[in-house]
Amino acid sequence: MTRSTSVRLMPALLLVGVIGFTASPQAQAPAAPAAATQKPAPPAPQALSYEMAVQVIDAAEAEARKNNWNVTIVVTDAAGTPVVLRRITGASARSYDIAMRKAATVVAAKMTTAEYGAKMKEKAVTEVPNGITFAGGVPIMRGEEFIGAVGTSGVTAAQDEIISKAGAGVIK
Repeated sequence: MTRSTSVRLMPALLLVGVIGFTASPQAQAPAAPAAATQKPAPPAPQALSYEMAVQVIDAAEAEARKNNWNVTIVVTDAAGTPVVLRRITGASARSYDIAMRKAATVVAAKMTTAEYGAKMKEKAVTEVPNGITFAGGVPIMRGEEFIGAVGTSGVTAAQDEIISKAGAGVIK
């Protein structure tokens, strides 16, 4: 067989191979059940609603404004997903990242960032990756239930914590 003959036969052989491969019934996977017969899972209940998060951030912002503190405030749910965020005019761009990390630390440790920092010094807790060890992150509790976190950054750590506590304190 010459090179030109093999070049002309190549597409035909490929076509036969493709047809043979796709026509083989035993090579197919069993059909998936029809989607119409399966009921979708109900959405997971959200312990911290958007409306609650707005109440928290409004109270935190009111505390910050009362003291003329330009900060970034974030409110997350219990999984650490941000629900609302506010960056008051004049707050540094860097305060966003720190506020987010404070909230994430609270979610991971289930305690304030100040408590977490103290327990880290004592080697009494496991380290949270990128965790913040100074004040400003506070859990949001509904009774004994952890439902979210507030992280504030932009002034001193103690002042950040005052703002976060003012926000978290509106949930009972």
